[in-house]
Amino acid sequence: MDEARFGTHSKLGHGWFPTGKRTRINVRLSFKNFYIYGAVEPKTGETFNLILPKVNTEMMNLFLQELSSHYTDQDITLVMDGAGWHKSKKLDLPTNITIVYLPPYCPELNPVERFWLYVKGNIIRNKCYDSLDSLEEAACTFIRTIANNTAAQICAFDWTN
Repeated sequence: MDEARFGTHSKLGHGWFPTGKRTRINVRLSFKNFYIYGAVEPKTGETFNLILPKVNTEMMNLFLQELSSHYTDQDITLVMDGAGWHKSKKLDLPTNITIVYLPPYCPELNPVERFWLYVKGNIIRNKCYDSLDSLEEAACTFIRTIANNTAAQICAFDWTN
């Protein structure tokens, strides 16, 4: 589980372009953003995502409640980093959710980080959005189209060891 910031500020990246022509990429300098809180089950690739305006304990509690109510009959173990709102004393942890914290400075151990790189690489890199709403729509549409087996491959972890 982790959050990712999505904003209308353009991100340039590598791409395939015709040879012999200078390619122009439109960019936008803007600081409007939203966050997607997400959890991925790395074995099956099943995802649960929620768009929220901020990262703080209140929003984290909202995500946990929604996740818990969506999977009422299942016990959930969330692997998370040590962000302040993940460890807050005001965190209202539902009874069917257990949290395992990653060691400090080890984001590469969290499988959902690779998921966010994949999503951002496909919807933000070398693209320009006129509004936060259009970016939000693009993010939602793209995430909904990711097949579970694709998400499982992106978040692959060797479960045999």
